[in-house]
Amino acid sequence: MLRIRSLGSVPYREAYALQHALASGAGDDYLLVLQHPHVFTLGAHGDPDHVLTDPASVGATLERTDRGGDVTYHGPGQLVCYPIVSVPDDPSAGPAHVHRLEELVLGTLADLGLTGAGRLSGYPGVWVDAGGPTPRKIAAIGVRTVKGGPGTRRTLHGVALNVDCDLSMFGHIVPCGIADRGVTSLREEGVDVSLDRVAEVFIARASAMFGRGAIERHDVVTGPTSSGQDGADAERPVIRRLRQAGVSPEAGLQISERKPPWIRVPVRMGKEYTSLGRTIHDLGLVTVCEEAGCPNIYECWSEGTATFMINGDRCTRACGFCQVDTRHPLALSPDEPDRVARAVERMALGHAVVTCVARDDLADGGAGAMAETIAAIRRSTPQTTVEVLISDCRGDPSSLERIFAAQPDVLNHNIETVARLQRAVRPSAGYARSLAVLARAGDAGLVTKSGLMVGLGEREDEVIATMADLRAVGVSIITIGQYLRPSRDHIPVSRYWAPEEFDHLKEVGAALGVPHVEASPLTRSSYHARDAAAAAHAAL
Repeated sequence: MLRIRSLGSVPYREAYALQHALASGAGDDYLLVLQHPHVFTLGAHGDPDHVLTDPASVGATLERTDRGGDVTYHGPGQLVCYPIVSVPDDPSAGPAHVHRLEELVLGTLADLGLTGAGRLSGYPGVWVDAGGPTPRKIAAIGVRTVKGGPGTRRTLHGVALNVDCDLSMFGHIVPCGIADRGVTSLREEGVDVSLDRVAEVFIARASAMFGRGAIERHDVVTGPTSSGQDGADAERPVIRRLRQAGVSPEAGLQISERKPPWIRVPVRMGKEYTSLGRTIHDLGLVTVCEEAGCPNIYECWSEGTATFMINGDRCTRACGFCQVDTRHPLALSPDEPDRVARAVERMALGHAVVTCVARDDLADGGAGAMAETIAAIRRSTPQTTVEVLISDCRGDPSSLERIFAAQPDVLNHNIETVARLQRAVRPSAGYARSLAVLARAGDAGLVTKSGLMVGLGEREDEVIATMADLRAVGVSIITIGQYLRPSRDHIPVSRYWAPEEFDHLKEVGAALGVPHVEASPLTRSSYHARDAAAAAHAAL
């Protein structure tokens, strides 16, 4: 199967990590379509002297990469396409793949009405006026192949096609190490066409070229789909984003509507429940069970389990589904890691779950406190397994590495919803970023876990595609539960999924090769976490 993902704007490091995770196995083929923020990338054998300007001085970064070629530029207005596909395990496979990508670009340009494009002998990529006096590059191509399944290799990297980008940025480098050739774009050549239109033409041709079997596509909705003159601008941002993603808030369920019987939770406030609550509050701790209004609080607390929430109880993000406090956060409490460890010891937990609010106000996103909490639990109760549910730390590699280095037994980062609804549901996060976080954690040798909610306006095929993407980056545990609206200010529930639909998702997960899927109407991230962790470790 060819899985096409249109991802919007993705920082280069995140796309790099995602590509490598998707290429690491012999699974489905992928085509990633995106843009990058301003970045110069230097190939494996590129010459650093070909970077002529300090990248930071022009609002860019410099990233070393393992593709072929020298230095190039990526930025807004440039279509970047990464095919991660299987090719024969043969020395000629790389050059043949480059040739195919050149054909793909040439066909795309012809469809868009640009004439005179072709190849320039000895110079990979696609050129305008290739045989004339002033050849100029319109598309750069750089690839690498890595070991795939038996008898195959997997491709990395791909094509950067200049549509309407800032060509002056190429003046800060020696593009592709070629000093005596120019660079151009579709706009510079007089072809006035949107990047979205170019992407559609490219995807159509790529589907024909790489889609050897079934093809499925899912897009991240990145912005307005209309001019906003219909009055939508007067709506709350969360409602406006839902409309842009194709969800009608008016079609959702009223918050006063009676829930189906499988959603109703009996109250269980026995001595175990009150004892655990006393421990948590005596130590001045916060649980996500309380802060997020988890429906399983009575069951879990009665069984002596809870999910500790660190870095305070105020989040710097305002996701459309979450009721955690979003007022200005307070300073971190230095003794919080030790207080969590004392609670774990007092409760005699065999498996401790620690989550956190997003702290974008901190340089490390709160990663240091998470690492310290893991270490404190290990010092206090070394026999306890530790699961953490982390934020994306804004994708910062050094922050994430601090958590990875603490070696939690399970690293959970929730993708929350399907690609199309990401911006509507959690506007400060990103689909590609979440996959990249999980990919990096897996590459660090950690057992990874992720979860999503249903009932936000998604389709079943989108949920299954998200499960496939999570498995493709190595996720071993997936949780899926019903979204419940915390208040009238939050995203409406589109519908209640029936228990048998969750059972079907478990079957799908097994077919995808996911070691453990926890799916039910009341499933939440840490529901039955110890059993899920044991099942995942046993399967590895």
